[in-house]
Amino acid sequence: MYKRIVRPFLFFFSPEKSHYIALYALKFVTIIPGAKFLFKRIYHAQNPYTCMGITFPNRVGLAAGFDKNAQFYKSLKHLGFGFIEVGTVTPKAQPGNPQPRLFRLPKDKGLINRMGFNNDGLDTMIERLKSRPADLIVGGNIGKNKITPNEDATQDYILGLEALHPYVDYFTINVSSPNTPGLRALQEKEPLKELLKTLADKNKSFPNPKPLLLKIAPDMEDTQLDDIVEIVLELKLEGVIATNTTIDRSRLKTDAGEVEAIGAGGLSGMPVAEKSTHVVSYLAKKGKGLFTIVASGGIFTPEDAQAKIDAGADLVQVYTGFIYEGPAMVRRIADSL
Repeated sequence: MYKRIVRPFLFFFSPEKSHYIALYALKFVTIIPGAKFLFKRIYHAQNPYTCMGITFPNRVGLAAGFDKNAQFYKSLKHLGFGFIEVGTVTPKAQPGNPQPRLFRLPKDKGLINRMGFNNDGLDTMIERLKSRPADLIVGGNIGKNKITPNEDATQDYILGLEALHPYVDYFTINVSSPNTPGLRALQEKEPLKELLKTLADKNKSFPNPKPLLLKIAPDMEDTQLDDIVEIVLELKLEGVIATNTTIDRSRLKTDAGEVEAIGAGGLSGMPVAEKSTHVVSYLAKKGKGLFTIVASGGIFTPEDAQAKIDAGADLVQVYTGFIYEGPAMVRRIADSL
């Protein structure tokens, strides 16, 4: 039904508008008496998996960016996700880049976004997370404000870590979005090591330190991935999320002129699948299983997810595949794993 009726209806609207139409509709449906019970029967998969000291109901999570402001996570919970990552959140609210900033590439089963960390800020997110369901695993994806220069970025990440610490189960440090000017420069070895060490030390100052994950780009050279492995092992971070969106536009089926007209932004979905799997495999081999790997990028089917697991991933996250395939994909993948 999703592909025949719901998706064509949603795709009639602009991508950003259809995103919120779908989420508000889900929020409304889940308050109807009996709906939650029905959703549980249809969508929930209980295949527990433990890593990072957390037992996940299943290995399929919702990637950051889908629920940027922790506004819909309680409704999304009923679609069977093993965990939901909210954010990216920045200390201060910011509008992000001008619209339109989200584009579909149906021929490639992809999306291009240049959202620019649009979010309501830490204070608003905290208020929404205070009523978090006890049985839901929530990750907090933190970033820096656009107006914060890179030399001051660490303070933005510290603010996110401190403010969200009581309300999330793990943290993702996002230095890999291509849509905040200069952000990916923080992936260079020395600034990255300094940032992560500061955050790791701050995390250890809490009575209950939370797992810290680093989210990286799929466009890194193997030598850069070597640096990532070295830093993660040295600082004893819990893991890496591989990967964010790509800036690569090669081998797309969509007309080159159409892609050029869209302009800048991160490409997600099927076009990033191969790059993401390579990064997962490389990290797994170099890391020798000493840290958790969460795979994200081009996961549409159980076979796609299994390819990431075979490459060395512990968990998977979906976003673009969820938009194209619909909610039934979550249980199909969770059951298969």
